[in-house]
Amino acid sequence: MLVLTRKSGQGIWIGDDVRVVVLDVKEGHVRLGIEASRTTPIHRDEVYQRIQEQNRRSAAMVPANLFANIGNIKTTIKK
Repeated sequence: MLVLTRKSGQGIWIGDDVRVVVLDVKEGHVRLGIEASRTTPIHRDEVYQRIQEQNRRSAAMVPANLFANIGNIKTTIKK
């Protein structure tokens, strides 16, 4: 983990397309501004964790042989 010290108004770049700026610091809270393209997903940590868990649950519901069966269906249709 990279740890940086920034003052209000200062920022950092992540790659060439994401900028994070410290907007305000008071009473133990930091307000961040994030500049990124609209196609870049940005989530709070707790929301991201819920999305990942939901994805794991959804993937577990898909039968392991689903894609193998799709190949069999295509073969049958061509005959």
